[in-house]
Amino acid sequence: MKYIIAQLPGDGIGPEVTSQAVRVMQQIGKLYGHTFEVKTGLIGGVAIDLTGSSLPPETLKLAKTSNAVLLGAVGDPKFDDPKIKERPENGLLSIRKNLKLFANLRPVKVYDELLEGAMLKANVIKGADFVFVRELTSGLYFGKPKKRWETSSGRKAVDSMYYTEQEIERIVRVGFELARLRRKKLTSVDKANVLESSRLWRQVANEVSKNYPDVTLEHLLVDTCAMSLIRTPRDFDVIVTENTFGDILTDEASMLAGSMGMLPSASLAGIPAKGEHIFGLYEPIHGSAPTIAGKDIANPIATILSLSMLLRYSLALEKEASAVEQAVSDVLKAGYRTCDIIDETTGTKQVGTQQMGSLVVKALKG
Repeated sequence: MKYIIAQLPGDGIGPEVTSQAVRVMQQIGKLYGHTFEVKTGLIGGVAIDLTGSSLPPETLKLAKTSNAVLLGAVGDPKFDDPKIKERPENGLLSIRKNLKLFANLRPVKVYDELLEGAMLKANVIKGADFVFVRELTSGLYFGKPKKRWETSSGRKAVDSMYYTEQEIERIVRVGFELARLRRKKLTSVDKANVLESSRLWRQVANEVSKNYPDVTLEHLLVDTCAMSLIRTPRDFDVIVTENTFGDILTDEASMLAGSMGMLPSASLAGIPAKGEHIFGLYEPIHGSAPTIAGKDIANPIATILSLSMLLRYSLALEKEASAVEQAVSDVLKAGYRTCDIIDETTGTKQVGTQQMGSLVVKALKG
């Protein structure tokens, strides 16, 4: 099979980690008889510098004519001035909205090989394996009114957490469908004791649950969920929540896996089902990390695992996706670590970005 993949390296360490994922992709092509044509586009701060826009029309066109999108990261400190209108992050929000990527999947898996170097007790996090389903195109980041203004009494600003029942229903349904394929438990996270949007969220989740009698639904307030992620992470199977809560909670959950450099994500335009092709954008959950850009120390595993999700959900290549995941696991078992996950007391060997990519490529099996 021949596939067109849009590569959007972005800013900071984005080009370094996406290049390693592309190497893995091309090796998969050789081993399994596929052809991946990779076309590169601009997004984020580098796009602003070169075109004046964080998401040039050419990039959006490229994405729409590809089978899937592999993205690195966006963000640059030189755009941190709050008075600047065009920011790198605008490009990421815009491409999600334009491509209708409403479902963000963020799996969290704790590898046994990383337990000893974890910040949390091994007996608490061992075996944790769950998936966040985050609503991605509505809520606080997109709701109107969203503005800032000055009055005689001082500066003011407003952001609106806005949801329709249709937006809630479709993302909750993604959570139920994934739970059916896993351990049949769905945790819906909200702030229903305070927010009207959360009360609607909980009501709709209960209504949708009637179509999934085989899946157990529980509700947690977001603050309780944040605590439970650290205290009892093994209790979770699939977690579904709105945009802002999902953004914050998944960053917290990265500490279970040892580093943000270990967690991939998929942003999908449909409900995942086995054997179906769903258009999606795939990226690590970490940011552009400009302070370590160009030093060959960034962890590419999250991006490589994002590639495995691309193979599974957008190209329906399950064997190939599993091969990538197994290769990552084998490299970790062999004792290789980037600097963000190394524990010098365990006798592991530190490697850089490029060498980690080479190790995964070498570990791939057809």
